[in-house]
Amino acid sequence: MAHTGGIPIWVCYMGTLLAALCLHPISVGGVGQMLNEIPSSSLPAAALKLEAAFENSATTLNHSMAMVQRMETLLAQGNGSDVALRVQTVNTDEVKVIQAHTLVLMLQSEVFEELLLSRNTSTVVLREPADCAAVFDKFIRYLYCGDIAVRLDQAIPLHKLASKYHVWNLQQGLNQYMTGHLSSDSPTGHVVSWYQYAMQIGDVNLRDSCLQYLSWNLSSVLQSGEWGSISDDLLLSLLQRSDLILQSELELYEALESWIGQNHPASLIVENALKQVRYGMIPPQQLFRLQKQSPLMLKYYESIRDLLYLAFQFHSASPVQLAKYFDVNCSIFTPRNYLSWGSPWIINNPTRDDRSFSFQTQLGPSGSDASKRVTWNALFSPRWLPLTVRSTYTNEMQATRTDGGRPRIIVTPATSSPDFAGVSFQKTVIVMARQGGKMVVRHVFNFHQSTEEAGDFLVDADLHRRASEYLIDSSLYLHIVVKPIYHSLIVARK
Repeated sequence: MAHTGGIPIWVCYMGTLLAALCLHPISVGGVGQMLNEIPSSSLPAAALKLEAAFENSATTLNHSMAMVQRMETLLAQGNGSDVALRVQTVNTDEVKVIQAHTLVLMLQSEVFEELLLSRNTSTVVLREPADCAAVFDKFIRYLYCGDIAVRLDQAIPLHKLASKYHVWNLQQGLNQYMTGHLSSDSPTGHVVSWYQYAMQIGDVNLRDSCLQYLSWNLSSVLQSGEWGSISDDLLLSLLQRSDLILQSELELYEALESWIGQNHPASLIVENALKQVRYGMIPPQQLFRLQKQSPLMLKYYESIRDLLYLAFQFHSASPVQLAKYFDVNCSIFTPRNYLSWGSPWIINNPTRDDRSFSFQTQLGPSGSDASKRVTWNALFSPRWLPLTVRSTYTNEMQATRTDGGRPRIIVTPATSSPDFAGVSFQKTVIVMARQGGKMVVRHVFNFHQSTEEAGDFLVDADLHRRASEYLIDSSLYLHIVVKPIYHSLIVARK
């Protein structure tokens, strides 16, 4: 390192700088200029840190909104435009011309960059389907301004344009928009069309989000105009699921009958759909009525006769006896999440203290169990230690409360009974929320008889925040469903 009379050069520079500051105070910018005049090779780490400190103390003046407004004006007025986008609607004579700027388009889209670099004229012809052409000016505005106002019916065409022209930020934003607006109200519904679009483009996340929303809110979907627009494949996918949330299996059958009457599908589709109905979950008196009064069942009776016969056998014998001769693990004996098989529970101010609640359900869907009831005790605690660190108590319903705990819920039968033989109970806790101005299912927690408790119950919920997405008017809206699951008692059938 160079020295001056035994003193390093950078010390001389710093001494001169400090002396100048004392005699002639200058601005931060002036300090930065003086530092810039010092050779970087002569500045050690300490001097560089001082320069960085001055830079970090600078105030940022943000005029980005004014810049956005100027860009919007530039697009609207076409000043300095060097390219015309001629947007033709496919299969029509409709044409829309947008005066644009090559630099902006090339910066935002590699597809536009390729088109503009290979053009021979000042006009670029683009052919788009009607739905995309209708929102093309909105799409171009996003390239200039970086923001966009989206309606439910515009999400798909805008997503098509973002994908086609490789505008990835917009594509990702629209994915998030659709996932977050599944419950929004629309005149004809939009979740089914978004599901079909997700299937078309192979978007697994959007597809699964739509399918989950339809499954968890099926009762409201069945009563909407959107139910009639469901495709054959989506219908069969829904009918195969055990996590559907609806009032009863009878409600599903009647909705299926309505869908078939509205869409007139091929006979094979009808037969496959009817075979997915879980007739064992429909009370026998209702099955008798359907046999005589349902035009659909009368027409396709031969296709489902064996299933109906098995359902009547299920209702005529106890599950223990039935399990000796039939596979009770098949879908016809597996319940879905029927709201009528449980009870709602509204917990006001859920962070305040522990709450308990009792309700009754039928022992099982079998006709032999129609008169047998089970009383259930539910306990909710806003601050509850996990089972692994909980002390041993004589009363299993007693909770350990702590400020460091998290919300817990347990559901146990009030008494045991010999009638429980061959049956286990799956408890499903449904958490409701208000989205888009209506009540929807926010989350579903499942746990079995062996645990009595949902270990991950509301693990991510902030119930202390009044605006929590899990709360409705500062209350926790739950619906507890108890589903009996039958087990085969003898492996070899007689």
